[in-house]
Amino acid sequence: MAGHSQFKNIMHRKGRQDAIRSKLFSKLAREITVAAKLGTPDPAMNPRLRLAIQAAKAESMPKDNIQRAINKASGGDSENYEEVRYEGYGPGGVALIVEVLTDNRNRSASNVRAAFTKAGGALGETGSVSFMWDRAGEITYPASAGDADKVMDAAIEAGAEDVESDEDGHTIYCGFEDLGDVSKALEAALGEAQSVKAIWKPQNNVPVDEERAQSLMKLVATLEDDDDVQNVYANFEVDDATLAKLSAA
Repeated sequence: MAGHSQFKNIMHRKGRQDAIRSKLFSKLAREITVAAKLGTPDPAMNPRLRLAIQAAKAESMPKDNIQRAINKASGGDSENYEEVRYEGYGPGGVALIVEVLTDNRNRSASNVRAAFTKAGGALGETGSVSFMWDRAGEITYPASAGDADKVMDAAIEAGAEDVESDEDGHTIYCGFEDLGDVSKALEAALGEAQSVKAIWKPQNNVPVDEERAQSLMKLVATLEDDDDVQNVYANFEVDDATLAKLSAA
């Protein structure tokens, strides 16, 4: 499994998500508002809004908060957010993609650049690393959804491309354009997903040692702590021994 996914699980187990729940809700609400503003406030007619709502529900965001975020899109006082993608390299030559929704591009660029520089990395031009990634759909289920064989069968039937299962749960990948259809078919077979989202999936991962893994983990955490940053992707992997050490730390 990709290192970034592994570290997501570690941070989740350490309770990091609970510590930033209000910040997380704020980011989810921002995506809902932007999705509703760019399309229609009806999720049945707006695929991006539908995915944003699914992501919010997966994090137990209250229905009132979700509706408020949708309503905000039609209000005249809603901020004008701009979507920006930053690309660069972190420690060990690991590539990162940072997706931002911001009402102040200069502030966001400054903060993201500072995080990269502090970690010993560097920002590149748009397109400098994304050519090494594929735009894909990612659907996750808890381990309780079924064993690996059951989930694999359901994924194949739904038209998915790949499945990764471990003790933390199941991650199913599909084509970006197929995300809506595949998630709908999986819901019929396995129930509601934990999360459904469009992601950047690296074509290859860079192996890193414990020291670099810790530096990368810190860089990803710093970026994700920024209010403007919506998603961070990194193309690294670690071996089982290093992963066990980081999990226990």
